[in-house]
Amino acid sequence: MVKVILASKSKVRHEILKNNKINCAVEPSNIDEDPIKDSLMREGASPELVSKNLAEIKANKVSLNKKGEIVLGADSVIDLNGEIISKPLDRDDAFKILKKLNGKKHYLISSVCISKNGSMIWNFTEKASLTMKKMTDKELKIYLDKITDDNLYAYNVYQIEGEGKFLFSEISGNTETIMGLPIKQIKKYLEILK
Repeated sequence: MVKVILASKSKVRHEILKNNKINCAVEPSNIDEDPIKDSLMREGASPELVSKNLAEIKANKVSLNKKGEIVLGADSVIDLNGEIISKPLDRDDAFKILKKLNGKKHYLISSVCISKNGSMIWNFTEKASLTMKKMTDKELKIYLDKITDDNLYAYNVYQIEGEGKFLFSEISGNTETIMGLPIKQIKKYLEILK
């Protein structure tokens, strides 16, 4: 299979690629997502479009300096009734986010973009729906106490393949998508490039 450069410092995304036997180097884009996200939201962009644009910006930035190479950018956002929930800044913020999601259905949107020579050549966006159980503040704090800082900030508040799966009464969608990388579609596209 083709070698890819992952334009992300996400250990989770790197693991998914390695577990799927995709030859991968890592070169984070290091873009400041917040101003881009804020600008897109002010313009009325949907959560799907925000996620797609961020994935494309990351891939294109790294791809500009990697002539002829395949660069994969990715982004995930939580959509709660049209409001984008960003990754927590700290543990207090994580608690506030969990309280906001508590007992409600929301969507996790993951977008991927493949770029070559500074331009997007393929992209894909997938959405999963998750309904969080109604939990007490104490239960939420117990959950947060079990999660390491690395996992808390890497997984957008919940670690779906670990402790996080117990937060939900219903999950509809692909686990890899919830973890931030719709791998089946990526593999299909990379097969075409061989």
